[in-house]
Amino acid sequence: MTTAAVWALRRLVLAPAAIGLTVLLWVTLPGWLLVGAALSPLLPGRWRVLRVLWLALVYLTFESLLLLVLLGLWIASGFGYRIRSPYFAGIHYDLVQGTLIVFFREARRVLALRIRTDGPTPSQHPDRPVLVLCRHAGPGDSFTLMYALLHWYGREPRVVLKNTLAWDPAIDVILRRIPARFISPDPAAGEDIESQISALARGLDSNDAFVIFPEGGNFTPARRDKAITRLRRLGLERMAQRAEQMTNVLAPRPGGVLAALDAAPDADVLMVAHTGVDHMLTVGDVWRELPMDKQIVMRWWEVPRSEIPAGREERIDWLFGWWERVDAWIEQNRPEDHSSGRS
Repeated sequence: MTTAAVWALRRLVLAPAAIGLTVLLWVTLPGWLLVGAALSPLLPGRWRVLRVLWLALVYLTFESLLLLVLLGLWIASGFGYRIRSPYFAGIHYDLVQGTLIVFFREARRVLALRIRTDGPTPSQHPDRPVLVLCRHAGPGDSFTLMYALLHWYGREPRVVLKNTLAWDPAIDVILRRIPARFISPDPAAGEDIESQISALARGLDSNDAFVIFPEGGNFTPARRDKAITRLRRLGLERMAQRAEQMTNVLAPRPGGVLAALDAAPDADVLMVAHTGVDHMLTVGDVWRELPMDKQIVMRWWEVPRSEIPAGREERIDWLFGWWERVDAWIEQNRPEDHSSGRS
Protein backbone atom coordinates (compact mmCIF):
# COMPACT_ATOMS: atom_id res chain seq x y z
CA MET A 1 0.00 0.00 0.00
CA THR A 2 1.39 3.41 -0.96
CA THR A 3 2.02 6.20 1.54
CA ALA A 4 -0.84 8.23 0.07
CA ALA A 5 -3.21 5.29 0.37
CA VAL A 6 -2.24 4.71 4.01
CA TRP A 7 -2.77 8.41 4.76
CA ALA A 8 -6.21 8.33 3.11
CA LEU A 9 -7.19 5.19 5.04
CA ARG A 10 -6.18 6.69 8.38
CA ARG A 11 -7.60 10.18 7.90
CA LEU A 12 -10.61 9.63 5.64
CA VAL A 13 -11.77 6.19 6.81
CA LEU A 14 -10.54 5.35 10.32
CA ALA A 15 -11.07 8.80 11.86
CA PRO A 16 -14.73 9.14 10.73
CA ALA A 17 -15.31 5.48 11.64
CA ALA A 18 -14.06 6.11 15.20
CA ILE A 19 -16.46 9.03 15.58
CA GLY A 20 -19.34 7.02 14.10
CA LEU A 21 -18.65 4.07 16.41
CA THR A 22 -18.60 6.37 19.43
CA VAL A 23 -21.97 7.87 18.54
CA LEU A 24 -23.41 4.39 17.95
CA LEU A 25 -22.18 3.12 21.33
CA TRP A 26 -23.65 6.10 23.19
CA VAL A 27 -27.01 5.70 21.42
CA THR A 28 -27.14 1.97 22.21
CA LEU A 29 -25.54 2.27 25.67
CA PRO A 30 -28.63 1.11 27.67
CA GLY A 31 -28.62 -2.18 25.78
CA TRP A 32 -24.90 -2.69 26.33
CA LEU A 33 -25.32 -1.97 30.05
CA LEU A 34 -28.05 -4.59 30.34
CA VAL A 35 -25.89 -7.17 28.56
CA GLY A 36 -22.87 -6.30 30.69
CA ALA A 37 -24.86 -6.51 33.92
CA ALA A 38 -26.25 -9.92 32.90
CA LEU A 39 -22.80 -11.30 32.05
CA SER A 40 -20.91 -9.92 35.03
CA PRO A 41 -22.14 -12.47 37.63
CA LEU A 42 -21.04 -15.28 35.30
CA LEU A 43 -17.44 -14.04 35.05
CA PRO A 44 -14.72 -13.68 37.69
CA GLY A 45 -13.96 -10.22 39.00
CA ARG A 46 -16.12 -7.39 40.28
CA TRP A 47 -18.33 -6.14 37.42
CA ARG A 48 -15.53 -6.82 34.96
CA VAL A 49 -17.62 -6.50 31.79
CA LEU A 50 -19.12 -3.18 32.84
CA ARG A 51 -15.73 -1.77 33.83
CA VAL A 52 -14.14 -2.71 30.52
CA LEU A 53 -17.16 -1.45 28.58
CA TRP A 54 -17.13 1.90 30.35
CA LEU A 55 -13.40 2.42 29.93
CA ALA A 56 -13.60 1.54 26.23
CA LEU A 57 -16.44 4.02 25.81
CA VAL A 58 -14.50 6.74 27.63
CA TYR A 59 -11.46 6.11 25.42
CA LEU A 60 -13.51 6.25 22.21
CA THR A 61 -15.25 9.42 23.42
CA PHE A 62 -11.91 11.14 24.04
CA GLU A 63 -10.70 9.89 20.67
CA SER A 64 -13.68 11.40 18.89
CA LEU A 65 -13.59 14.71 20.75
CA LEU A 66 -9.86 15.02 20.08
CA LEU A 67 -10.36 14.44 16.37
CA LEU A 68 -12.99 17.18 16.22
CA VAL A 69 -10.84 19.62 18.21
CA LEU A 70 -7.82 18.79 16.03
CA LEU A 71 -9.86 19.53 12.93
CA GLY A 72 -10.80 22.88 14.43
CA LEU A 73 -7.17 23.67 15.20
CA TRP A 74 -6.19 22.77 11.64
CA ILE A 75 -8.76 25.22 10.31
CA ALA A 76 -7.75 27.91 12.85
CA SER A 77 -4.09 27.55 11.84
CA GLY A 78 -4.89 28.62 8.32
CA PHE A 79 -5.88 25.16 7.10
CA GLY A 80 -2.59 23.73 8.38
CA TYR A 81 -0.33 26.63 7.34
CA ARG A 82 0.82 27.39 10.93
CA ILE A 83 -0.10 24.08 12.57
CA ARG A 84 3.55 23.25 13.44
CA SER A 85 4.41 26.69 14.78
CA PRO A 86 5.50 26.97 18.46
CA TYR A 87 2.15 28.56 19.35
CA PHE A 88 0.07 25.68 18.01
CA ALA A 89 2.57 23.12 19.31
CA GLY A 90 1.96 24.50 22.81
CA ILE A 91 -1.80 24.18 22.31
CA HIS A 92 -1.37 20.55 21.25
CA TYR A 93 0.78 19.75 24.30
CA ASP A 94 -1.86 21.33 26.56
CA LEU A 95 -4.55 19.34 24.78
CA VAL A 96 -2.69 16.06 25.27
CA GLN A 97 -1.97 16.87 28.91
CA GLY A 98 -5.60 17.72 29.68
CA THR A 99 -6.85 14.59 27.94
CA LEU A 100 -4.42 12.32 29.79
CA ILE A 101 -5.25 13.91 33.16
CA VAL A 102 -8.98 13.28 32.78
CA PHE A 103 -8.58 9.84 31.20
CA PHE A 104 -6.10 8.59 33.82
CA ARG A 105 -8.28 9.93 36.61
CA GLU A 106 -11.19 7.88 35.28
CA ALA A 107 -9.02 4.83 34.53
CA ARG A 108 -7.57 4.85 38.03
CA ARG A 109 -11.07 5.06 39.51
CA VAL A 110 -12.60 2.34 37.32
CA LEU A 111 -9.63 -0.06 37.50
CA ALA A 112 -8.73 0.66 41.15
CA LEU A 113 -5.25 1.44 39.87
CA ARG A 114 -2.53 3.28 41.77
CA ILE A 115 0.63 4.81 40.30
CA ARG A 116 3.70 5.53 42.41
CA THR A 117 7.02 7.03 41.37
CA ASP A 118 10.35 6.52 43.13
CA GLY A 119 13.69 8.20 42.62
CA PRO A 120 14.73 11.55 41.11
CA THR A 121 12.38 13.04 38.55
CA PRO A 122 12.61 15.51 35.65
CA SER A 123 11.04 18.23 37.83
CA GLN A 124 14.23 18.35 39.89
CA HIS A 125 16.17 19.55 36.84
CA PRO A 126 13.98 22.29 35.30
CA ASP A 127 16.84 24.05 33.52
CA ARG A 128 18.26 21.12 31.59
CA PRO A 129 16.86 18.91 28.85
CA VAL A 130 16.76 15.18 29.55
CA LEU A 131 16.87 12.00 27.52
CA VAL A 132 14.39 9.50 28.97
CA LEU A 133 15.19 5.82 28.36
CA CYS A 134 12.27 3.63 29.37
CA ARG A 135 11.71 -0.10 29.37
CA HIS A 136 8.77 -1.22 27.24
CA ALA A 137 6.33 -3.79 28.60
CA GLY A 138 2.64 -4.10 29.19
CA PRO A 139 -0.41 -2.25 27.88
CA GLY A 140 -0.37 1.52 28.13
CA ASP A 141 3.11 2.04 29.53
CA SER A 142 3.92 4.73 26.96
CA PHE A 143 0.70 6.58 27.88
CA THR A 144 1.60 6.32 31.57
CA LEU A 145 5.04 7.78 30.91
CA MET A 146 3.60 10.65 28.83
CA TYR A 147 1.10 11.34 31.62
CA ALA A 148 3.89 11.50 34.21
CA LEU A 149 6.15 13.73 32.12
CA LEU A 150 3.41 16.19 31.13
CA HIS A 151 1.28 16.34 34.25
CA TRP A 152 3.62 15.69 37.14
CA TYR A 153 6.91 17.00 35.83
CA GLY A 154 5.97 19.79 33.42
CA ARG A 155 8.01 18.43 30.50
CA GLU A 156 7.21 18.55 26.78
CA PRO A 157 8.03 15.07 25.46
CA ARG A 158 9.56 14.36 22.08
CA VAL A 159 8.81 10.69 21.69
CA VAL A 160 9.98 7.88 19.42
CA LEU A 161 7.15 5.37 18.95
CA LYS A 162 6.46 2.19 17.01
CA ASN A 163 4.79 2.93 13.69
CA THR A 164 1.87 0.62 14.54
CA LEU A 165 0.57 3.25 17.00
CA ALA A 166 -0.03 5.57 14.05
CA TRP A 167 -3.14 3.49 13.24
CA ASP A 168 -4.85 5.19 16.18
CA PRO A 169 -6.37 8.23 14.40
CA ALA A 170 -5.94 10.79 17.22
CA ILE A 171 -2.39 9.68 18.02
CA ASP A 172 -1.52 9.81 14.34
CA VAL A 173 -2.78 13.38 13.91
CA ILE A 174 -1.32 14.80 17.15
CA LEU A 175 2.14 13.31 16.77
CA ARG A 176 2.42 14.54 13.19
CA ARG A 177 2.05 18.09 14.55
CA ILE A 178 4.46 18.05 17.52
CA PRO A 179 8.04 16.75 17.57
CA ALA A 180 7.78 12.95 17.38
CA ARG A 181 8.78 10.05 15.14
CA PHE A 182 6.99 6.84 14.21
CA ILE A 183 9.59 4.21 13.39
CA SER A 184 9.59 0.52 12.56
CA PRO A 185 11.36 -1.78 15.04
CA ASP A 186 12.51 -3.76 12.00
CA PRO A 187 13.41 -1.08 9.44
CA ALA A 188 13.65 -1.86 5.77
CA ALA A 189 17.00 -1.94 4.04
CA GLY A 190 18.31 1.57 3.50
CA GLU A 191 15.96 3.15 6.06
CA ASP A 192 18.08 5.48 8.21
CA ILE A 193 16.36 5.35 11.59
CA GLU A 194 19.32 6.83 13.46
CA SER A 195 19.25 10.01 11.37
CA GLN A 196 15.55 10.46 12.14
CA ILE A 197 16.23 10.05 15.85
CA SER A 198 19.16 12.49 15.69
CA ALA A 199 16.96 15.11 14.02
CA LEU A 200 14.31 14.73 16.71
CA ALA A 201 16.82 14.99 19.56
CA ARG A 202 18.51 18.16 18.30
CA GLY A 203 17.72 21.56 19.80
CA LEU A 204 16.09 20.37 23.02
CA ASP A 205 14.85 23.19 25.27
CA SER A 206 15.26 23.25 29.04
CA ASN A 207 11.74 21.83 29.56
CA ASP A 208 11.97 19.16 26.86
CA ALA A 209 12.22 15.41 27.43
CA PHE A 210 13.33 13.20 24.57
CA VAL A 211 11.73 9.77 25.08
CA ILE A 212 12.92 6.52 23.57
CA PHE A 213 12.25 2.85 24.31
CA PRO A 214 15.59 1.13 23.62
CA GLU A 215 14.09 -2.37 23.45
CA GLY A 216 12.06 -1.45 20.37
CA GLY A 217 8.91 -3.26 21.51
CA ASN A 218 7.02 -4.72 24.44
CA PHE A 219 8.73 -7.55 26.30
CA THR A 220 7.58 -11.08 25.56
CA PRO A 221 9.58 -14.30 25.98
CA ALA A 222 9.46 -14.86 22.20
CA ARG A 223 10.84 -11.38 21.49
CA ARG A 224 13.53 -11.91 24.09
CA ASP A 225 14.66 -15.08 22.33
CA LYS A 226 14.52 -13.32 18.97
CA ALA A 227 16.68 -10.46 20.28
CA ILE A 228 19.29 -12.88 21.59
CA THR A 229 19.30 -14.78 18.28
CA ARG A 230 19.73 -11.50 16.40
CA LEU A 231 22.77 -10.57 18.49
CA ARG A 232 24.37 -13.93 17.76
CA ARG A 233 23.61 -13.60 14.06
CA LEU A 234 25.45 -10.27 14.10
CA GLY A 235 28.44 -11.92 15.77
CA LEU A 236 27.89 -10.14 19.11
CA GLU A 237 28.31 -13.18 21.33
CA ARG A 238 29.24 -11.26 24.48
CA MET A 239 26.10 -9.11 24.23
CA ALA A 240 24.01 -12.22 23.56
CA GLN A 241 25.36 -13.83 26.72
CA ARG A 242 24.54 -10.71 28.74
CA ALA A 243 21.05 -10.62 27.21
CA GLU A 244 20.49 -14.23 28.27
CA GLN A 245 21.07 -13.21 31.88
CA MET A 246 18.27 -10.60 31.68
CA THR A 247 14.93 -12.33 32.15
CA ASN A 248 12.55 -9.35 32.42
CA VAL A 249 13.70 -7.07 29.60
CA LEU A 250 14.76 -7.30 25.98
CA ALA A 251 18.33 -6.61 24.99
CA PRO A 252 18.50 -2.86 24.25
CA ARG A 253 19.13 -1.73 20.70
CA PRO A 254 21.85 0.89 21.09
CA GLY A 255 21.66 2.63 17.70
CA GLY A 256 18.86 5.06 18.56
CA VAL A 257 20.21 5.79 22.03
CA LEU A 258 23.68 6.56 20.68
CA ALA A 259 22.20 8.84 18.02
CA ALA A 260 20.23 10.76 20.66
CA LEU A 261 23.27 11.09 22.94
CA ASP A 262 25.31 12.54 20.09
CA ALA A 263 22.52 14.91 19.01
CA ALA A 264 21.86 16.28 22.52
CA PRO A 265 25.31 16.65 24.12
CA ASP A 266 24.03 18.83 26.99
CA ALA A 267 21.21 16.55 28.10
CA ASP A 268 21.30 14.37 31.18
CA VAL A 269 19.71 10.92 31.09
CA LEU A 270 16.82 9.50 33.08
CA MET A 271 16.37 5.73 33.15
CA VAL A 272 12.79 4.57 33.80
CA ALA A 273 11.57 1.14 34.83
CA HIS A 274 8.11 0.08 35.93
CA THR A 275 6.22 -2.93 37.22
CA GLY A 276 2.53 -3.67 37.54
CA VAL A 277 1.39 -4.38 33.99
CA ASP A 278 4.46 -6.06 32.51
CA HIS A 279 3.15 -9.61 32.92
CA MET A 280 0.11 -8.88 30.72
CA LEU A 281 1.48 -10.04 27.39
CA THR A 282 -1.63 -11.07 25.44
CA VAL A 283 -5.24 -9.94 25.08
CA GLY A 284 -6.19 -12.91 27.25
CA ASP A 285 -3.79 -11.76 29.97
CA VAL A 286 -5.29 -8.27 29.92
CA TRP A 287 -8.81 -9.67 30.16
CA ARG A 288 -7.95 -11.98 33.07
CA GLU A 289 -6.29 -9.15 35.02
CA LEU A 290 -9.13 -6.62 34.69
CA PRO A 291 -10.26 -5.05 36.92
CA MET A 292 -6.63 -4.57 37.84
CA ASP A 293 -6.70 -3.46 41.49
CA LYS A 294 -2.95 -3.03 41.35
CA GLN A 295 -0.17 -0.57 41.96
CA ILE A 296 2.15 0.50 39.15
CA VAL A 297 5.56 1.55 40.40
CA MET A 298 7.74 3.75 38.19
CA ARG A 299 11.42 3.93 39.18
CA TRP A 300 13.58 6.80 37.91
CA TRP A 301 17.38 6.93 37.96
CA GLU A 302 19.27 10.11 37.16
CA VAL A 303 22.48 9.72 35.13
CA PRO A 304 24.45 12.98 34.91
CA ARG A 305 26.10 13.65 31.59
CA SER A 306 29.52 13.46 33.21
CA GLU A 307 28.93 9.76 33.98
CA ILE A 308 28.20 8.80 30.38
CA PRO A 309 31.28 7.52 28.51
CA ALA A 310 32.33 9.18 25.28
CA GLY A 311 33.28 6.22 23.08
CA ARG A 312 30.75 4.21 21.08
CA GLU A 313 31.70 0.78 22.44
CA GLU A 314 31.89 2.16 25.97
CA ARG A 315 28.42 3.65 25.60
CA ILE A 316 27.00 0.36 24.39
CA ASP A 317 28.52 -1.38 27.40
CA TRP A 318 27.10 1.39 29.64
CA LEU A 319 23.62 0.91 28.17
CA PHE A 320 23.71 -2.87 28.65
CA GLY A 321 24.89 -2.30 32.21
CA TRP A 322 21.93 -0.08 32.96
CA TRP A 323 19.52 -2.53 31.40
CA GLU A 324 20.95 -5.25 33.65
CA ARG A 325 20.25 -2.95 36.59
CA VAL A 326 16.70 -2.36 35.36
CA ASP A 327 16.22 -6.13 35.00
CA ALA A 328 17.38 -6.69 38.58
CA TRP A 329 15.07 -3.97 39.92
CA ILE A 330 12.07 -5.51 38.14
CA GLU A 331 12.91 -8.91 39.63
CA GLN A 332 12.95 -7.38 43.11
CA ASN A 333 9.75 -5.33 42.69
CA ARG A 334 7.03 -7.65 41.53
CA PRO A 335 3.51 -6.14 41.33
CA GLU A 336 1.39 -5.82 44.44
CA ASP A 337 -2.14 -7.17 44.12
CA HIS A 338 -4.76 -5.15 46.01
CA SER A 339 -7.73 -7.18 44.86
CA SER A 340 -10.43 -8.43 47.16
CA GLY A 341 -12.98 -11.05 46.33
CA ARG A 342 -11.46 -11.88 42.97
CA SER A 343 -11.00 -15.33 41.55
